[in-house]
Amino acid sequence: MTVHFIGAGPGAADLLTVRAVNLLRDSPVCLYAGTYLDPEVLAHCAPGAELVDTQHLDLDRITELLVRAHGEGKDVARLCSGDPSLYSALTEQTRRLDARGVPWDVTPGVPAYAAAAALLGAELTVPELVQSVVLTRTQARSTAMPESEALGNFARTRATLVLHLAITRIRVLAAELVAEYGADCPAVVVYRASRPEQLILRGTLADIADRVESAGLRQAAVVLVGRALATTPICAESHLYDPRRERHTLSG
Repeated sequence: MTVHFIGAGPGAADLLTVRAVNLLRDSPVCLYAGTYLDPEVLAHCAPGAELVDTQHLDLDRITELLVRAHGEGKDVARLCSGDPSLYSALTEQTRRLDARGVPWDVTPGVPAYAAAAALLGAELTVPELVQSVVLTRTQARSTAMPESEALGNFARTRATLVLHLAITRIRVLAAELVAEYGADCPAVVVYRASRPEQLILRGTLADIADRVESAGLRQAAVVLVGRALATTPICAESHLYDPRRERHTLSG
């Protein structure tokens, strides 16, 4: 039997992949984090499936549930918010499963930043304006950040910046980024992207903290900063589609 780590995407039930839906349907046990999950996602599970909300469980308890299901001959769907490659505790969980001899695999999901960009209708990499995206987080009452990954180091690249788990520190972070990006740099906060209660706050580094605090946001939001987020970015055109580019066609 296998533990399937499945990216649940930003929360909307219709943003799961076909593979994810099939695995949910075929797994008699499903572990999920209820904090960030639309209940409709669980409608993909088989009738009678054992559903366990893990939001109040530590990793050791979660591991015991996974191992128990494996011992009972049951596949497990382990739902992760967003994509398992980002801030999902995949490494800690799979390390424990390896030690117990439990097989596992991973199914990707739509990451929160991609869902947010889609809502904005924004391309995060715009020709000759910005060609890189930095996905990072900040530290408050959470896991320590490596010293080399200080926010100021990333800011010096002036790449499009995506901040996870940062909404409660938005004022401090915005002030720190002004030196490199400028006070007029576009900043956008997307709360619960793809969910019925989704909210988009557009502003600049000068005023985005005021907007967030007025809205009372405390969790489940992603912060995006960068010139590519302007309503109409001033940029060049891609070399790939440039009509002046020489193209070679295949003859039959």
